[in-house]
Amino acid sequence: MAENNAIHEDLIKITKYELLSELPDPFVFDDGHRLASADEWRARRDEMYKTTIELQYGVMPPKPEFLEVEPMYFGSKGPTSYRIITGTKENPISFSMYVFKAKTAKPAPAVISGDLCFGMPFDTEFTSRFTDNGINFVAFNRGELAPDVAIYNVNALDKTTGDYEIAKRIWDHIRTEDCGGQVKKAYPDIDFGTTAAWAWGYSRCVDALEVLGITDLSMTVFTGISRGGKTCALAGAVDERAAIVNPCATCMGAYSGYRINIEAITEDGKNEKSEPLSNIFYNFPQWMGSGMKEYIGKEGTLPFDSHYLKAMIAPRVLFVAEAASDIWSNPVGSWQTSVAAGEVYKMLGCEENLFWYFRRGYHAQTLEDVDMLINIIKHKTDGEPISDKFFKIPFRPIPMPYSWKSPI
Repeated sequence: MAENNAIHEDLIKITKYELLSELPDPFVFDDGHRLASADEWRARRDEMYKTTIELQYGVMPPKPEFLEVEPMYFGSKGPTSYRIITGTKENPISFSMYVFKAKTAKPAPAVISGDLCFGMPFDTEFTSRFTDNGINFVAFNRGELAPDVAIYNVNALDKTTGDYEIAKRIWDHIRTEDCGGQVKKAYPDIDFGTTAAWAWGYSRCVDALEVLGITDLSMTVFTGISRGGKTCALAGAVDERAAIVNPCATCMGAYSGYRINIEAITEDGKNEKSEPLSNIFYNFPQWMGSGMKEYIGKEGTLPFDSHYLKAMIAPRVLFVAEAASDIWSNPVGSWQTSVAAGEVYKMLGCEENLFWYFRRGYHAQTLEDVDMLINIIKHKTDGEPISDKFFKIPFRPIPMPYSWKSPI
C-alpha cells in the first residue's frame, strides 16, 4: 500500500469520548469468585453464555431434526449451487447455498458469508480473490431464513406503489409481533431475534459442507459485514467449528461496545457519532433478544459488553476488521473491547490468534479486507508471514476502560 494510504494516529480526530462504566471483568464468576486458572475458562464461558448470547440475541434455535443437500447447478460458469432443506419435519426450512470453488484439486478452506442478501455484493473480483488463493467462498442469503426489513428502507420507498404497501405491512407486523421467517415457523416456542436465525444458517452451511465433503472442515471461516458482521460474530461464538471468525464493521449490537460512545472527525472532515442502542430498537427491533430493550439508556449496567462476545471465540482465531472513518461502527469501542478480549487470549496462551486492524475509508467489506483475511488463512495453513498492517490505530490512543487483567 502506498505510504499516503497508511494508517496513522492523526487520521481521525476523536472529539468526544464517553465511558458509561468500566468494562465488566470476564474472569469473575456470577458468585463473585475470580477465575484462578485457564482450566476454569470453559465453566466461566458457559456461565457468560446466558447474558452474552441469550440476553443479547435470544435463545438460539436448536440443531435441526434433519438436513438434506440437493444440487441445483453444476457448470463451467458461476458457482455451484445447492438447496439445503433442514429444520423440523413439520416445518422444513429451505434455502440456497452457493460455492465458488477454489482452483485446487484438494479439499480447501471455506470462507462462509451470509451476505448474499445485500443485492449480490460478491462480484467476480471479490470471489476470485479467494478462489485464486486456493480458498472456497461459500455464500447464502440469510434473508431466506428470516426477513431483513428496516423502517428507513420502508420510508425510502415511493408511497404510491404496491411495494410500499407490502413493506409497510411487513414492518407493522415486525413492530407488533416477532417476524422470524422460516426459522421462527420451525421453532415458534423459542424466543430469539432474527440475528440468531441468521447465525443458525452459518451452522447449517457447515453441516452441508460436511455432507458434501468438498472443503477442509478444519479451516472453516465465518465472515460478514455490518448486520452480517453481527451475524458472523454470533455464529462464531456459538459454533466452535469455525476456525477463524472475521466480523467486519458490526456497529452497535455486537463488537462496537455498549458502554463506549464517541464523536469524531473523519479523514474527510465529517463530524460523525457512533451508533446508539436505541437506533437498533427503532429501526430493527426484530434483531436482538427481547430483554435488550430494557437497557436503552442504561447500557452501563449491562452484565456483559462486546469483549465478552469476542472472548467467546478464544482460543480460536478472531479477526476484527474496521474502517477508520466508519464512526457509526465506533472504531474506538471496537479497538478497546478487542484489547480487553486479548486478556482472555493471554490467559489461554493464544495471544497470536487475536487480530484486529483498521483500513482507510468507510462502511464496507473491501478487497483490502479480503486480502487481510486471506493473509491470516495462509499464515495458519502455509506459514505465510503476517502483514504489518495489523494492530495500527487511526486515532490518538485513549486509556483502556478497565482495570482488571488476566489472572495468569
